[in-house]
Amino acid sequence: MLLMLDELEPFNFGRFPSTDLYEHYRFEAGPGQSPLRVDKFLMNFIENATRNKIQLAAKENHIFVNEVPVKANYKVKAFDKVSVKLSYPPFENTVEGEDIPLDIVFEDDSVIVLNKPPGLVVHPGHGNYSGTLVNALKFHFDKLPSMDQNRLDRPGLVHRIDKDTSGLLVIAKTENAMDGLAKQFFDHSIERRYMALVWGNIEEESGTITGNLARDLKDRMQMSVFDDPEIGKHAVTHYKVVERFRYVTLVQCKLETGRTHQIRAHFKHIGHPLFNDARYGGDKILKGTTFTKYKQFIENCFKVLPRQALHAQTLGFLHPQTGERLQFEQPLPEDLQEVLMKWRNYTQFAD
Repeated sequence: MLLMLDELEPFNFGRFPSTDLYEHYRFEAGPGQSPLRVDKFLMNFIENATRNKIQLAAKENHIFVNEVPVKANYKVKAFDKVSVKLSYPPFENTVEGEDIPLDIVFEDDSVIVLNKPPGLVVHPGHGNYSGTLVNALKFHFDKLPSMDQNRLDRPGLVHRIDKDTSGLLVIAKTENAMDGLAKQFFDHSIERRYMALVWGNIEEESGTITGNLARDLKDRMQMSVFDDPEIGKHAVTHYKVVERFRYVTLVQCKLETGRTHQIRAHFKHIGHPLFNDARYGGDKILKGTTFTKYKQFIENCFKVLPRQALHAQTLGFLHPQTGERLQFEQPLPEDLQEVLMKWRNYTQFAD
């Protein structure tokens, strides 16, 4: 199991000399971790890091295990907490405002409800230090509260959706709104419904997927379902079938919990990855025929929808100031609507 900051920074030394150290990475070795040099351990998890740079970090006392600095030959054991602290703050903490248009569905003195387009990263991280929703929020609003005063890269954010997922997000404009919304997310009282197109013909008309989610042991960019109750976080997804297209199924998903990649990982776990979800294996033909025309049809669908087929359609919550129930629904974006129309035509006219 690993406990990591949501996005990782590339290793870069010799910048911003300071006596202070800023945490950039944090991992926890899983219960099955056999003794392994800390430099090799970190190589497994830190993107774009070379062993030389990791060893240099250890030499300069920037690598810690259980809050104690260690050298590169330290052997990581089960449940060790490994962190990397550098002499400069993470880049996202210095993010600048940018004039990026926002699709505002609702706004008052306490909250903003946005319709996020696909392709827009919510907050800065590795490889995305500009052009994010946070850059836009910093430009359009003077000051928004943060969940963590040590993480200045997430003004107003109480939840997020993935870069290539479209749909509704709520942003807090005041400290009171932040606290009130955060409590509703913690209590799982926020209503969130998604529309997803998944591979395969789901047999049941409705169902529930339950399974703890944690970072995959081999690919840290994926989340996986673990049977061990001690690993990961409890996650529950309810679903019902909306429309069937022979080889794919349109489902509505209701989140009881809100974990990273929850819908994507849960549906892969039950054998129905999201359509064109490259991260979870849905970007290839998983169901259907071997005919050339069918292959061309799928390729055309992928071109129309160059992302996972997932849309945050419904968002409901109690207004943190007035207590009024607010409910929002956002129609499917054009790319997803066009793909569904293609599947309807295919199902109607295919032999």
